[in-house]
Amino acid sequence: METTATDIARRLAGHGLILRGALDADALDGLTLGDGRLVGTLLLVGNAGRAMWRHFEAAPEAALADHPLDRWTRRVVGAIAAAHGAEARYPFGGPPHAPFQRWAALAEGLKPSPLMILIHPEYGLWHAWRAALLFAGPVALPKSPPAAHPCASCAEKPCMTSCPAGAISDAGYDTRLCLAHVRSADGAACREQGCLARLACPVGPAHAYDPAEAAHHMRWFADPPA
Repeated sequence: METTATDIARRLAGHGLILRGALDADALDGLTLGDGRLVGTLLLVGNAGRAMWRHFEAAPEAALADHPLDRWTRRVVGAIAAAHGAEARYPFGGPPHAPFQRWAALAEGLKPSPLMILIHPEYGLWHAWRAALLFAGPVALPKSPPAAHPCASCAEKPCMTSCPAGAISDAGYDTRLCLAHVRSADGAACREQGCLARLACPVGPAHAYDPAEAAHHMRWFADPPA
């Protein structure tokens, strides 16, 4: 039976995941499958809002200390890939690292926010890409209209004034300042609640992550595993 994006989206939804767009061979610079065949279609898999975290928290991987979310993602997406004759790639576990940010920008037309996170007109900064499904042939996916860039019409830009470390400015995002603050005693609010600058963004607040998920990501940012 022919694979359709609707079939895949339905299976992903059962785990709180969503399809995040598609790219065809022309946009993939000769990307190949493990067996050497050219990739005909790449479907991006991701999450937005709180749905994925609720599924992850109920999974056995949540109790693990070693890369729990990555391991959950591999199990869930790997099974869906196998069921539809696809090969899964992930933005973790490299090198080599797949160019997920470039794929995402091409597939959804998103642009970076001052925090250097690609911002979505509906989800704001509360979304991510977890995997890609690679197919040798075409997979039909409805085309989405180009996304508007929310930062272009945001006059207040509260993300640039809410960072207690002053890591976000017209000059860009200073990872060094951010990381030093998060690791310090003064960074408890960022560690426990999530990035305060991210929380200040007025786009998509209804999709903000659960505090537990925000704390998880900040913990792994501050002390990345080997």
